[in-house]
Amino acid sequence: MNKRAIAGLVKHGDFIVLDLLCLQLCYTVSYWFNVEFANPYAVGRYRYQALVLLAGQLLVILFSNNYHGIIRRSVFDEVFAVVKYTVGTFVLALVYLFMVHWIGEASRLQIGLTAVLFPVVDLVLRQVNKHRLRRRLQERQHKRSLVLVTSTELAQQTMNELRENGAFTEYFVWSVVLMDGGCTYGDVLDGVPVMPMDRAAITDITHGWVDEVFILQPDNVPFPAEFVGDLMEMGVTVSYAIAGTINAGISVTDVGKVGPYAVLTSSIQDASTGQLFVKRLFDILGGLVGCVLTGLIFLVVGPMIYLKSPGPIFFSQQRVGRNGKPFTMYKFRSMYLDAEERKAALEAQNRVGDGLMFKLDDDPRIIGSEKRGKDGKPRGVGHFIRRYSIDEFPQFLNVLRGEMSLVGTRPPTMDEWERYDLEHRVRMSIKPGITGLWQVSGRSKITDFNQVVRLDREYIENWNLGLDVKILLKTVVVVVGGRGAL
Repeated sequence: MNKRAIAGLVKHGDFIVLDLLCLQLCYTVSYWFNVEFANPYAVGRYRYQALVLLAGQLLVILFSNNYHGIIRRSVFDEVFAVVKYTVGTFVLALVYLFMVHWIGEASRLQIGLTAVLFPVVDLVLRQVNKHRLRRRLQERQHKRSLVLVTSTELAQQTMNELRENGAFTEYFVWSVVLMDGGCTYGDVLDGVPVMPMDRAAITDITHGWVDEVFILQPDNVPFPAEFVGDLMEMGVTVSYAIAGTINAGISVTDVGKVGPYAVLTSSIQDASTGQLFVKRLFDILGGLVGCVLTGLIFLVVGPMIYLKSPGPIFFSQQRVGRNGKPFTMYKFRSMYLDAEERKAALEAQNRVGDGLMFKLDDDPRIIGSEKRGKDGKPRGVGHFIRRYSIDEFPQFLNVLRGEMSLVGTRPPTMDEWERYDLEHRVRMSIKPGITGLWQVSGRSKITDFNQVVRLDREYIENWNLGLDVKILLKTVVVVVGGRGAL
């Protein structure tokens, strides 16, 4: 297995342990029903069966992606995943028992009862654990996520000093990366995952919710210039303890503190507190006006959507916000209710390669796509909503809540974010926006995702309040003209 796969298993270690214990618990309970209220592992053939089931389960864990995206799965998707997990485990066990000619000695009733009981109990336990993790994530929403980069010798001391100084009221530590590699995958420090400084660590930072990387440079380890370069390419804010890096030739954009440590901070764009305050003020005022307009539009568009496609008027979807932080984005529904289920079948027609964005010519999932004008082009209600970007108006609520800005970069879906390469993450180093530079530079006519990233990076590096005003004015012109939509 590659390091990324190993890191994925480590990340979901709690679910793996839960599944392993659940299978043995169900096996024991099945024994009580099938044989007697006693220890099944004290009987040779039942102990052997349990070990075979365990081996089958471990193979499924190692060679399937059953845990990929487990936190985000709906109940329906989780049922399907648990059923596949169960079938794989028991099929492997039965094939082995048949091959070693032991199937006649096995208690088929015992195996059958376990196979029925396990998916039910496992589904419940997975949902309970997901609920626990989501609650813990919600408790962290007001904090900034921090990756600590230092040496094995300094790691524990630094964690203690951050805690004692009260830094954990502002930050939570996402992971600890050791420059000298004094750890293995699966190690933890004060409940925080620990990993060596390698590509897997970069992958974790790339796809995780990371607001800031704090580097405490030890005297006996070389400065990780390549690692820091990769972080800067990703648009991650990097803070360095002054004592260890004052002569490291770093491009500094700010001076501040992380807990008890004085730090130099580097980021892709330097904005003053005053500029950020004015931008947020514009967002609040624009969000208020936008929400009023959304209510008025709802009175007209809502019945049109419902009459053509009965169901919810609004569409909500998990998107990735600043530095990988997930949030729920809202839209007026412009597609049929089964649009997400049909997406996989249409992937081959995607105009943007690598699945990093999803754009179709003449998308059949759009409400009213079967209606055509004299020119042969679709003229349904969904196309009207999307042509004039009416579907985007509910996002003014996201702006008011602080999850989005009026101007920024468009937030990717969770599956698109998982496919991002190192250089793509820079798009989400700022708060996502309803509109942005690439939207007014061609909108859906741009089919090269690298061009999207280039335009977004250009916006981030050259941001100022005047640029936001310019983009907003261009957006009005583009939307009213209905150019480049869909």
